[in-house]
Amino acid sequence: MKADLLIHHVHLATLDDPAGGWGELRDAALLVQAGRIAWLGPRSALPAGLQAAREHDGQGGWLTPGLLDCHTHLVWAGSRAAEIERRWQGASYEEIARSGGGIVSTVQATRAADEAALLAASRPRLQALLRDGVTTVEIKSGYGLDTETELRLLRVARRLGQQAGVQVRTTFLAAHALPPEYRGRGDDYIELVCREMLPAAHAQGLVDAVDAFCEGIGFSPAQTRRVFEAARALGLPVKLHADQLSDLGGAALAAEFGGLSADHVEYTSEASVQAMARAGTVAVLLPGAYYCLRETRRPPVEALRRHGVPMALSTDCNPGTSPCTSLLLMLHMGCTLFGLTPAEALHGVTRHAARALGLQDECGRLSVGLRADLALWAVDHPRDLACQFGFQPRLASWAGGQAVAG
Repeated sequence: MKADLLIHHVHLATLDDPAGGWGELRDAALLVQAGRIAWLGPRSALPAGLQAAREHDGQGGWLTPGLLDCHTHLVWAGSRAAEIERRWQGASYEEIARSGGGIVSTVQATRAADEAALLAASRPRLQALLRDGVTTVEIKSGYGLDTETELRLLRVARRLGQQAGVQVRTTFLAAHALPPEYRGRGDDYIELVCREMLPAAHAQGLVDAVDAFCEGIGFSPAQTRRVFEAARALGLPVKLHADQLSDLGGAALAAEFGGLSADHVEYTSEASVQAMARAGTVAVLLPGAYYCLRETRRPPVEALRRHGVPMALSTDCNPGTSPCTSLLLMLHMGCTLFGLTPAEALHGVTRHAARALGLQDECGRLSVGLRADLALWAVDHPRDLACQFGFQPRLASWAGGQAVAG
């Protein structure tokens, strides 16, 4: 048997257990051929006559699937540190947004930045994620709110992935906030999104999924439905910023359209959880935003467990409400703030995060035939990835069988 890469002297946590176990296999090895996992098993059972072009000694570490950050706003210009300081002094997220801050303030800086500037600003954020073992990143638009800038953001997102050698999934999020030039004309803006902006992005091959911010300070369920109908007409999957600040039935709306995910979900009702379960919609939990906004309403984790809704975790990396570039920190916060178990947390950044991106048949588990997206860790057990924070235990990672720098 020939292989491009042999990784040996490792323990495996395959995360390939529908019941939520670790999928542990000690003293193991894994073979990669043509960017895919070709074999895995006990090191003592390696195929006879194996010829590997490259070998990597795992030094007794743990090999897991490469991590997936399935909800980020990674590409932006400018700073929102001043408004974060305002929140610390008592202003609410909604007050800041209604006074012209929040998303709209980032839009102004981002519109003024060209592609080179956006690449330069965003590259260090991506590199930080890669140092945490991330091999797939979802990046949303939504800081342009006009056709030209939204397309620019999506192009930059794709270029970031190409330059880093990792998988980037791009999500069209023009329905993120109402731009100043459309103040008081929300329906007119949604018409622009559906009739001009989304078709242009789709025609250029820049859209993997479509998102919206369904909230009192964002867009109504009726307006969100129009965006989803436009996505459906183009054959694009949807996901949704749902029920973060109030229960507008956003998670149920995402489920109605077979959504990949409903994200935030702090105020999601049990009826909406049941709708998600029926539709196979993933709940993406975002403890960084919960922490930064000092929220007190936790996502309905018990209801999600009870109804079998998969729970993913993500950084929600953005300039105003979750300026975080550590997915490992989200594991710890998911357990500490939301009551997840370490195994749930790790499934949340691997197999369930892959499902939230429609990639469940491509990555997120260690299984023969899947992409060789891998992360090697200097830990005693994979639970350490959630139980500790502020450390960087990554020894190496691979995307499609190729070593990831960082």
